[in-house]
Amino acid sequence: MEKSLEFPDLLRLIDERSTAFRTAVAAAPSLDAQVPTCPGWTLFDLVKHLGGGDRFWAAIVGAGPAEAPPAEAAAARAALEVPREREALLTWLAASTQLLLSALREAGPDVGCWAWWSALQTPRTSGGVARHRVQESAVHTYDAQLAAGAPQPLPAEVALDGVEEFLFTCVATPSAWPHKPTAFDFHTAEGRSWRLTVDGDGARSTRIPAPTAAAGASIHGTASELVLYLYDRIQADSLHVDGDPGLLDLLRAWEPEE
Repeated sequence: MEKSLEFPDLLRLIDERSTAFRTAVAAAPSLDAQVPTCPGWTLFDLVKHLGGGDRFWAAIVGAGPAEAPPAEAAAARAALEVPREREALLTWLAASTQLLLSALREAGPDVGCWAWWSALQTPRTSGGVARHRVQESAVHTYDAQLAAGAPQPLPAEVALDGVEEFLFTCVATPSAWPHKPTAFDFHTAEGRSWRLTVDGDGARSTRIPAPTAAAGASIHGTASELVLYLYDRIQADSLHVDGDPGLLDLLRAWEPEE
């Protein structure tokens, strides 16, 4: 069974996706272009968000184990000011990514740090941060490309890890599922599959062979399509769904306490 991406690969992919993001921003007609997948945001807002996130997580990783993000990092993000001119903005963004990569390299993959997710399936470590920032950078690169009029699928290497990363980080929880227990299967055209089980013990995912016994709902698509669906960039009708599609609405609406 395929292994998760190694730490050096995660750092490489953060750098690659940040470069692709800047390329999309440079090609856009204007920084005032609307981002369809981020309602109310311009391309300028998206750049500020991604660069500010890089700087915020660099500070978190640098602070080491903590019960909350460093107060200085939260204050700096709230008061963030960035250049309005495109070339200067892109230079600032590149520097932001390098701050994150430097913090991650210095920490290595196993240093503990604060993180907003449950530690049920994704550790609260610099490695967990790196894995999630790959996906943040990748999905926002898609957003920027869409705003520039030239959206592209996520690279397969990124997207195949992205399905699992989303399920392990954004969905896993010990909070009880408030409906009848069920399971969701996610099948990629590239040949990897996962089962998300939800019941009174919460939500957790595991890799599975494909196909397996029927789940409540099974979602089929390319890895890129599945990641974009999970991040609410495309709708379920863009994918092939077996079983009860209404379960997907329940999953989308669920807001666990943890």
